[in-house]
Amino acid sequence: MAKSKLKKGDLVKVLAGAHKGEQGPITWISKDRATVSVQGIEVLKHVKPSNTDTEGGIKKIPAKLNISNVGYLDPKVKNQTTRIGYEINDGKKIRVSRRSNQKLK
Repeated sequence: MAKSKLKKGDLVKVLAGAHKGEQGPITWISKDRATVSVQGIEVLKHVKPSNTDTEGGIKKIPAKLNISNVGYLDPKVKNQTTRIGYEINDGKKIRVSRRSNQKLK
């Protein structure tokens, strides 16, 4: 199981691939496969008809991106990605932006 410092709802920027440069919040994370889905990034897929979906065709499906191809957007520094680290305060682990040293939610 791969460990990730990103969480659902974090604002990220795509760093590589066909959707490079696009931004959005994370809507879904699969920690066992290390993939994420970002809001607004979709791919076109051919879907065959089934009992639940009587019409097939080409549909937009949320894209699954490798977690290494997205970077966390620093809230203090606009349009720049940063790495995430941890600090321990009063026995609690808190996520911290490496670029600006700002505490994250």
